[in-house]
Amino acid sequence: MEEPTDPLLEEFVAHLRHQRRLSEHTVRGYASDLLQLSAHAGGLAKLQLASLRTWLAELHAAGLARSTLNRKTASVRAFTGWAHKRGHLKEDPAVRLRSAPRSQHLPEVLQATHVQELTASAQHLREAYEHLREADPTGWAVAVRNEAIIEVLYATGIRVSELTSLDLTSVETHRRMLRVLGKGRKERMVPFGRPAEKALHRWIQQARKILSRPDSGPALFLGQRGARIDVRVVRRVVDESLAALGTTAARGPHSLRHSAATHLLDGGADLRTVQEMLGHASLSTTQVYTHISVDRLTQAYAQAHPRA
Repeated sequence: MEEPTDPLLEEFVAHLRHQRRLSEHTVRGYASDLLQLSAHAGGLAKLQLASLRTWLAELHAAGLARSTLNRKTASVRAFTGWAHKRGHLKEDPAVRLRSAPRSQHLPEVLQATHVQELTASAQHLREAYEHLREADPTGWAVAVRNEAIIEVLYATGIRVSELTSLDLTSVETHRRMLRVLGKGRKERMVPFGRPAEKALHRWIQQARKILSRPDSGPALFLGQRGARIDVRVVRRVVDESLAALGTTAARGPHSLRHSAATHLLDGGADLRTVQEMLGHASLSTTQVYTHISVDRLTQAYAQAHPRA
């Protein structure tokens, strides 16, 4: 990413990278928000509550979503708190900033039947390429990889950025566990089931070497040119697979994460276990899935009970 031009922001970005050890994706988000604010305020060293409010008001008038405004507010609070503590600002002007009310929109969740259709579709596509394995080895390898990606995302509920960061050494096949590096570079172990195990074994032992190049390194999942697979490629794979079903509005890898968490809770898993598996720092983040489960229970009751 391009280096920030505001001296204070340069120092703050270094703090995020080296002290807080945030992911590069998160650092870019902070830097983008704060560069925008710096341009509005004439420099971050001149920040005052009034300039923060006018900046957010302009963004609101431009039609930005509440979730986006809250993310930008969080970026500002992180910066001003740090800057005040370091003595760069006499006071923390963001203390009195209010966040926009949280949206009550719940994430789209796949039904269990949709997941079965999705994984079956990926399997059928891979099997179709079996007949073309010699004629089109790359096409076969990509089909094997895509099946493994879908199985792993749903089996583990990991984030797409965590999936693309996996190395071959991240897979403990004898225990059916993934060593995942999450937000804040916190490591956690996440289990996966037999379907994901079979799909991973097929990819690692048979197909990965077809896409691999001398400079591929230890990346678990590879793109067609042999480099570590890009997040955008994974999003496209999942989006296209879900769209092909024609039976759900769910899209993107995060829908598989939402679905895995919801199905775990529906199946009797306790909230703390799901929190640990998903890598949530706060239990309140995981609790949204209990709302989804209750909502589904209410819907099922309304549809099935004769006196609902």
